[in-house]
Amino acid sequence: MATPTPTRKFLGRLSLPESRFVANALRTETVGGVLLLVAAIAALMWANIPGISDSYNSVRSFHIGPASLGLDLSLQHWAADGLLAIFFFVAGIELKRELVAGDLSDAKAAALPVIAALCGMAVPALVYVLVNTLGSGSMDGWAVPTATDIAFALAVLAVIGTSLPSALRAFLLTLAVVDDLFAILIIAVFFTNEINFLALGGAVVGLVLFWFLLRTGVRGWYVYVPLALAIWALMYNSGVHATIAGVAMGLMLRCTRKDGEEHSPGEHIEHLVRPLSAGLAVPLFALFSAGVSLSDDSIAQVFTRPETLGVVLGLVVGKTVGIFGGTWLAARFTKAELNEDLAWPDVLAVASLAGIGFTVSLLIGELAFPGDAVLMDEVKAAVLIGSLIAAIVASVLLKMRDRKYRALTEAEELDEDLDGIPDIYEQDKPDYHLRMAKIYEEKAAEHRRRAAAAAPIDSEAAGGSSAGGNRPA
Repeated sequence: MATPTPTRKFLGRLSLPESRFVANALRTETVGGVLLLVAAIAALMWANIPGISDSYNSVRSFHIGPASLGLDLSLQHWAADGLLAIFFFVAGIELKRELVAGDLSDAKAAALPVIAALCGMAVPALVYVLVNTLGSGSMDGWAVPTATDIAFALAVLAVIGTSLPSALRAFLLTLAVVDDLFAILIIAVFFTNEINFLALGGAVVGLVLFWFLLRTGVRGWYVYVPLALAIWALMYNSGVHATIAGVAMGLMLRCTRKDGEEHSPGEHIEHLVRPLSAGLAVPLFALFSAGVSLSDDSIAQVFTRPETLGVVLGLVVGKTVGIFGGTWLAARFTKAELNEDLAWPDVLAVASLAGIGFTVSLLIGELAFPGDAVLMDEVKAAVLIGSLIAAIVASVLLKMRDRKYRALTEAEELDEDLDGIPDIYEQDKPDYHLRMAKIYEEKAAEHRRRAAAAAPIDSEAAGGSSAGGNRPA
């Protein structure tokens, strides 16, 4: 008789190493997300307060850099093409780690989040196309609402005080990693116009040298940093978006551990570079890109112009419908059962949270409408407004289940035997149960001692009460 195939659990409990990795990664992203939120608010205030708004455009339009190398760029340009290369370098390392050691390394486990992420990019694009077909708008911005900003999403969680169980956090992180991968491909394929093959060939040679040095074990920042800068400059001058260089170098790092290694080279470098990305590169990009006019007329334009309305609806409706629908269909046809501790409204809440598209959406907005500054700013305003609406909807949905999330999170973190491993991961270990038995026996013995010490006091009190009751009035 054939052995029945065990039912796969969707959003089931993570392994302990994966749970710790996700927690550490998202903790850093949360801090970066808060800084990103502060930078975006600062940009909006700077660009909209009378008296100082003119200086905002002057500062971000200020040019600096060697013109002889083709790098005489504005500060806004440096932030978008230069600093964001650091962000995409970290994204490349995250993607490599997920592919070789994380959830994406197992095809069956990766199927659901990958399908969800793909649907979460395709449906917003279709929503944008539909709105602009009906409204006779430009199709150039179809890719703007396809991106999810994991840092901004986690900043929202930090602000509203909601903690997600590890399975939902991992699902959100995997969605964002796959989302970043396809956003990179979109930028490379659809926003590359003219190619300088000589510069591109130089960048490829530099990448091959970068790979060779890594494989031969050469170490030292003084070797890799100058080489990385040269690769970035050549990639920029090739006409391919310079952030692709960052992704390519991130994917080349080894993210598996050898015997005796506490961390792989990729994990070590990510640990060093992530604070620079989350704490400096992305906030500065937001500072120079998020400052758009939010007058009454411009806000009204967001909801009446097809390009901007397509972006808002793509983020708020397209993302939610795409991710939730893709997840439900994938679970249905792969016969994966949802974790009994969670419910489909939890997936809906995460899907709406993924509608917060900020960093990459702003970048694609700049690339999609380079010749129309007014429309570019309106599209950026649409990204901000759509992300805000998605954040509000997600906050309401998450708050409705906050008590359940907190109970699950506390259970995942409980460590009564104080051995550094949460108790939920030790239920099948005899040593754990023996330790717990000893702990409870010691507690029981302590309570017996306290009961014995309190007994004479109780007897005296009872006797005193009786004697007092027999005295004459």
